[in-house]
This record gives sequence, structure tokens and C-alpha cells, in this order.
Amino acid sequence: MKIRTQLASLIVLICVLVSPALAQNTPADPKNVDQSIDTLLGDHTKVRQLVTDLQQAVAKHDAVAVAALVHYPIRVKLHGKPTYLNNAKAFVKNYDHIITPDIVAVIQNQKYEDLFVNYQGAMFGEGEVWITGFCIDNACKPPDIKVGTIQSNTNPSTKQPSP
Repeated sequence: MKIRTQLASLIVLICVLVSPALAQNTPADPKNVDQSIDTLLGDHTKVRQLVTDLQQAVAKHDAVAVAALVHYPIRVKLHGKPTYLNNAKAFVKNYDHIITPDIVAVIQNQKYEDLFVNYQGAMFGEGEVWITGFCIDNACKPPDIKVGTIQSNTNPSTKQPSP
């Protein structure tokens, strides 16, 4: 029993020491974000461009442009009910229910150099929006970089990053 406890403690210690280096870039340094994205997701220039395009499209309330940046199917909540949208047409139709004022604020306030980056993607805010790489063929090279998650988090105690 004592050996198991010591082994478990050692594993926890290793995870604590190693995981920050693997999980996230250092905020406020675009070079660290670029390096994290290149290492974990693919080409950082595609992610940077998607962030810019998303912010500009949302600022213009351009539903068609935002819909073009999304990977389908995407799971969203419509009228409190989880729903899958299979294409851009369905996204545009429901745009104002998906891109709510809270989501607009998260997107507009996100600075590229402050993105949280891990193997799952680049996270806006506290997980409301995730940019992720999607395989378009068996080789998965290069991945297609798109918005993979849009989720309103109205209860701060339940906010959890999940692409």
C-alpha cells in the first residue's frame, strides 16, 4: 500500500511539472503561441488568419462569413436544446441564437497571444469557442483549421474547456 501511495504521488508530481509545458503557451507572447500551435495543431498562420477572419466577420455580423469558418457538423444549443447543424445554411439560419452577445464579446475580446493552446485546439475565453484541426484525408496532412466548438457558458461554476 505504501509503495502505491508513493508511486501515485510521484506520478502526480511528474504530471504537475510536465503538463504546463505540454498544455499551454506562455500568455502575451505571440511567438510562444505560434510555437505551441505549430507543435500541437499544425500551421500557426492558418490559426492566426482564422482568428482574424472570425473576429472581423463577427464584428460585421456577417453570418455567411462566420458559417464558412465552421466545421460541420457542429453541435450547438438552440433554445436550450443540444442540436447538430450539418451545414452552413443551417448555421446562418440560426446565427443569432448561436452567436449570442456573450459569444460576440468572447470572440471580440480574445487576443491571439492570449489563446490557450493544447493538443485539442486553440481556445477562446473559457472554452466558449475552440479552433481545431480536422482531418480531410487519411494522412491528415495538413489538417483543415476551422471553428469546432461554439458554446455559451452561462454558469461560471460549470465552465470547462471542451472542443
